[in-house]
Amino acid sequence: MPVPSAEFKRALKRLSDKEKEALLLRAARRDAELYDTLSFELLPEVTVETVFEQTSDQIHELFAVGATGRLLNRSLTKALQKATKEVARARRITKDKRLEIDLNLYTLRHIFANYTGQFESVYGGFYTSTARLAARTSQLVLQNLHEDLWLEYKPELDDFLQQLHTRSKSRSLKFELPRELVLPD
Repeated sequence: MPVPSAEFKRALKRLSDKEKEALLLRAARRDAELYDTLSFELLPEVTVETVFEQTSDQIHELFAVGATGRLLNRSLTKALQKATKEVARARRITKDKRLEIDLNLYTLRHIFANYTGQFESVYGGFYTSTARLAARTSQLVLQNLHEDLWLEYKPELDDFLQQLHTRSKSRSLKFELPRELVLPD
């Protein structure tokens, strides 16, 4: 991402309000993420809750439509990758770290409610991706949230981590999967 130079900033200041508006509208039409970010910043009806609802609907749709076919495990892995990108996009739009955690948990809830049977597949991609998401979410809770909120997330994350550890594939992971959300003293 380029950093605006001093000359660029001066040229921008010289533009009239009408020219700035036209430039901004043109940029928003070309970039969907910029449009969503500006909508979040400018429109009072676009809140963190509406972004959560929209993104969770997209995640649900990714798994409903994308997770089909002969190679279900591979389809689920791709759907999870796309879901992770949607979560990152929502975080970039809102700059809300808790939203990222809540959407990751939504994704994990959806996976554990519908697709745990695929963890036993001979292909380990979906299990590994799910375990990586659970481990990352645990890290995000400890790094980005106030310690008063840790207890709110602990039971659900512990349950996901325990379920992942009951699978035989947990021993062959190439990263450390925590057994529980370890709260510092």
